[in-house]
Order: sequence, then C-alpha cells, then structure tokens
Amino acid sequence: MKRQIKELLFLVLGVVCMGFAYRVFLVPNSIAPGGVSGIATILHSQTGTPVGAATIAINIPLFALGWKMGGKSFLFRSLCGMVLSALLIDTLPLPEGVLGAIGDDIFLAAVYGGLLLGAGVGLVFRAHSSTGGTDLAAALLHRYVPFLSVSWVLFAIDFLVVAASFLVLGPRIALYSLVTLFISAKVTDFVQVGIHAVKCFWIITTQGEELSQKILSQMNRGVTLLPGKGMYTGAPRDVLMCVISPREIDRLKGLVHAVDPDAFVLVSDVSEALGEGFSAATSVISSNAK
Repeated sequence: MKRQIKELLFLVLGVVCMGFAYRVFLVPNSIAPGGVSGIATILHSQTGTPVGAATIAINIPLFALGWKMGGKSFLFRSLCGMVLSALLIDTLPLPEGVLGAIGDDIFLAAVYGGLLLGAGVGLVFRAHSSTGGTDLAAALLHRYVPFLSVSWVLFAIDFLVVAASFLVLGPRIALYSLVTLFISAKVTDFVQVGIHAVKCFWIITTQGEELSQKILSQMNRGVTLLPGKGMYTGAPRDVLMCVISPREIDRLKGLVHAVDPDAFVLVSDVSEALGEGFSAATSVISSNAK
C-alpha cells in the first residue's frame, strides 16, 4: 500500500510538472522538444488547436494498439497520466501576468521548461508509468519491428519533431527546442538515478591483503578480492573492487599509492549503489531515461 501511494504521488507530481512546463514555458514560446506534445505544440502554433486536446487525439490510436499488447495495468496508469497532463496544459490556472512576464525571455523559457519537463518525466517513470506518446510509439514499433531498438526509435521521433520545428517555426525556435530536449533528458536521468552517484575502483595489485586491510580500517569501506593473473608475465595478481563516494577518491588513490605504487587502477562511474553504506535496497533504479 505504501509503495502504491508513493507511486501515485510521483505520478501526480510528475504530470503537474509536465503540464506546468508546457503551459508556462514551452507552449507560449512555441518550443517543441520532441514527443507527441511537441507535435501538438507545432500544430498549436499554426492552427491554434489546444495542445492538450491535440495530444489526447494523437495518443488515442497509440493506446488502442498498446491495449492489445497487454500490460493493461501499466497502460491504464499511463492513460491517466496522459489525460491529466494534457488537461493541465490547456486549463492549468495561473496568476495574472505570469505568462507575459516569462514570455519576454525565450532562453529562460527553454531552460526552465526543460528542467520542469525532465523532472516531471523522471517522476512519472519512477511511478512505473508513462504519459504515452513517443514511449508507447517506440514500444509498439519495437514489438512489430524487433531490429529497431526503443532508444533509437525515440531518438528518431524526437529528431523528426525538432526537424519539423525547424521547417515550420524557423531555426531559432528549433535550436531552443534542442536546448530544452537536452536539459530535460539530463534531468530525467538525474531524477531517476538520484544524487547517489558513486565511483567503483578496480585495483590490480600484488599487495591485495595489505591494501584491503588499509581500506577496511582507514576508510571503513568494504572490499572484494578476486584472484587474477597477469597474462603477459603469468604472475598471480589480486584484483580488488571497492565502491566509494566521489569525495573519497583522492584519499583512496593516496592509500593505493602508499601501499603499492605500481598498482594498476581503473575508476568507473556507478549511477547508484544499493546496500550497506549506500542507498536503501528499496530504491528504484532505471538505466534508461526514456
């Protein structure tokens, strides 16, 4: 029950952020950062069609096809999110003068629109849902054309929307749309993964036992020791794996150098670590922003 309430709150907050982004920042400036809502924004700029209504109309056939694929619980949540965000885009009440004050600076509109849009999409994804649109279209195309990956289909759709923005609205608006698209993608990743990015050290050394004890006692970090072998010399080597926070990088480098100056060290990014000393194991992780 707690998990369901949490997901519902994420979904509602996410669609509110998305609706606010389009209502206040993107639609008044005709910024179309990809997706179905981007298509609807271009239509609105040329015909005056409400963006939310056009978004629902474009999504109807996608949801109809998706319903046949199964996963009806996911589709129902996605349908609710899509309808709610579309309604907010068209009807969200705003204090008098807000639109005019923000519309004077299209660059700020592109930046803050991207921030809010990315935050909204990330929250919706953390609710194990979506708002339909390009996500659903990509899944459908991948279902019927398996050699097309979902990520490439999403990229192609967003590219085509921005290209249409270039042709219809001009290069200036299209460039601002790219700014919004880039920022929203980065913020979506950040919201999904969180602020718990850490570093993973792989240390190949002949002093595995001593170095492990130093890390355990001086840094209070766990270490995993794996037996290894240098294939050029044939000599045995210890391979240590240790996950630390970014602020501990220099300290661990100094420790390795003090124990074994000839150690070979690899440092890699880890989006999130779960378990003792790091995030709770119940955290939600997703490897793809889309």
